[in-house]
Parts: sequence; structure tokens; C-alpha cells
Amino acid sequence: MEFGIFSVSDVTRDPVADRTPSEAERIEGLAQIAVHAEATGFDVFAIGEHHNPPFFSSSPTTFLAYIAALTTTLKLSTSTTLITTNDPVRIAEEYAMLQHLAKGRMDLMLGRGNTAPVYPWFGKDIRSALPLALENYNLLHRLWREDVVDAEGNFRTPLQGFTSTPRPLDDVPPFVWHGSIRTPEIAEQAAYYGDGFFANHLFAPSEHFLRLVRFYRERFEHYGHGSQKQAIVGLGGQAFVAKKSQDAVAQFRPYFAEAPVYGHGPKLEDFTQQTPLTVGSPQEIIDKTLTFRDTFGDYQRQMFLVDHAGLPLKMVLEQLDMLGSEVIPVLRREMAAGRDPEVPESPSHESLVRAKYGDAEPRQPRPNANRGDNVTGGSPYQDSPAKSGAAFGLS
Repeated sequence: MEFGIFSVSDVTRDPVADRTPSEAERIEGLAQIAVHAEATGFDVFAIGEHHNPPFFSSSPTTFLAYIAALTTTLKLSTSTTLITTNDPVRIAEEYAMLQHLAKGRMDLMLGRGNTAPVYPWFGKDIRSALPLALENYNLLHRLWREDVVDAEGNFRTPLQGFTSTPRPLDDVPPFVWHGSIRTPEIAEQAAYYGDGFFANHLFAPSEHFLRLVRFYRERFEHYGHGSQKQAIVGLGGQAFVAKKSQDAVAQFRPYFAEAPVYGHGPKLEDFTQQTPLTVGSPQEIIDKTLTFRDTFGDYQRQMFLVDHAGLPLKMVLEQLDMLGSEVIPVLRREMAAGRDPEVPESPSHESLVRAKYGDAEPRQPRPNANRGDNVTGGSPYQDSPAKSGAAFGLS
């Protein structure tokens, strides 16, 4: 079971200090948060992708490569990489490069995002969002598995004899999660490929997300990737912890009340009762998080949103200290107790390499002599398998 933190990279006014940090402060601060997450015992750090104020994470791979250089064990991920408005060729290249730089300790989550205006900014039509997501991922999936790709589709110019570089580390693509809060087609897509499914598990009752997770598990089994128990599920959540419950509520209330997403709405007490948001003592965080397993079954990754709504850096670092020392160790122990032996761990680069090669040495692609182009047919690699000419599209 993996535990991690994720950020949406919002730059939000601190309502207590009545001060909005600069983008530079938030970028540097989030780097400190990621490094501190590793030091306090978390397994995963993820950052979202946005292209508009008040967010700063327009280039997740750049940020994550920097974090990779500052850490040694932390797995790096996204929350989310936009599969709709990004060119899948560019995603294939950038995340393969990150995979090399991070020595395999990375994966990524794909999604459509929640900012409608981003579509025309990148020359896309939001009315085509779902078929765009399906087609783009099918191409991305091929680009990481075929040395030479011919492809035609509805949303980009055709590819002829194209090779995405660099090839994935050890010729093993990064593990992919598909994130959704409402769309069964995305859960279907995750199941079709045998990928992971991530429910952000925020701002709505658990029962809302349970429908998608159940559907994903059923379809995962339908496509022959394993039993429903073997499906790879991740959940989000938000927690704010203090030694005493009343202190946690008092400290978090002003941030909750002014938060762009849920501020000026339900009372904090009502919201924590109705959604996965947990505000309280370490034991209260533990108890509520354990109910997630009761609801969803055994799963592989639990992520917490900890820097949202204008919380100052010092407070976020203190949250990591307390979660890392008093909450996560207990959750690890309790989640492991009684865990069904059929349930796999979250895939790592090492486990994916073993699954592909067994005890054999992984492939290390070596290019042939430079041809100066990428469209002359045949493979640019010395040991490439035969070229595939299949067009892309879900079958």
C-alpha cells in the first residue's frame, strides 16, 4: 500500500495572514513540500497540470525532474496530465525522459482536467473531449510499445514511420493511472488496457466514486487482466490534523471557509460528515481513512491533498510531520492486516521489468547509424521488432 500527497498547484490567498503568495514562493514551497514528504515517510508525490491562474504547474515534467534530483526514494506522479489538450507524441517523449532521469521511480495519471477554456487555448474543441481522450491515449499507448508507428485518427495529422524518443527506460513504459470523477468511459478505458484507475475522492460522498470503481473492477476482469481484486485502484482525499480535534477544526476553519472550491458553502462539520474530508486528531484521520477500505475494498494507493486553500508552507510542513509520524505508520499496519493475498501491490518500474523479462536482462535500445530523418521506413534501432502499420482507434 502506497501513501502519498498531491497538489493542484493553486496559488490561493491565506485568509488568516490576508496575503497571497507569489508564484515563485509557491513553486519553491512545493519543492520543499515534496522533499519533506520523502523525509517524513510518504511514498508518492504528485502534481497536477494547469495552464491558467491561479495555478502554476503548466510543466509537470520539468517540476518532477527537479524533484527527482532532490530525492532518492520518492515515487513521482501527476494529478493530472491532460490527455486531451496535450499532443500524445509530446507526452510520450516528455514522460519517457522523466522516467530515465528519475531512474524509473515515476508514473502518471491521465485525465481531462476541469478547466473548460484550456481546450481552445491548445486548438481543441471541448465537445470532442471524450473521443479525444480515448484516441490520444490509444496512440500514446502504442508510442511507448512500438519502435515505429504508423497512425491515422480524427484529431491530429497522421504519423508515418514515427519513432518516439527516448524509448522508455528498459523498454518498459511508465505505469498509467486514468483519473475520473464522473465518466464511466474513462473507467472502461483503464480496464481495457489493464491500467490503474484513480478516483480523486474529493468534494462528494464516497458512494459517488464507488460506482466508478466497481465498474472499473468489473471491466478489468472482463478484459482478462485478472480478478476484480487484482485491479489497481487509487483514492484521493483531504486531511487536516492536529493533536486535538478541536484545535484541528479551529485552525482549518478559516481556510475551509474561504477556499475557492468549497468556501462560502456548507459548514465544515457538515462537509466532513458528507465527504471524505477529514479534520481532526491523528486517530480520527486513521479511523476515517480505514473506512475507505471498507467502502472500496483493498486498494493500492492513498493520496492526500495537504497544501490546498491557502495553507501557509510552515503549516503544510507541520501537517506532513504529524501525518508521517502518527498517521501513516498506523495506516500501513492496519491496511496490511487482513489484506487479501490476491491483491497486488501498486506497480513499480522494477515489478514491471520483472513481469516483462523475468531473470533476463532488459532491452536497452541502441540506435543505428544516424539517418537524419524519422520517416524513411524500417527501424532506427539495432534490435527493433518488425514495424507495425496498424492505425489507431479502440478495438
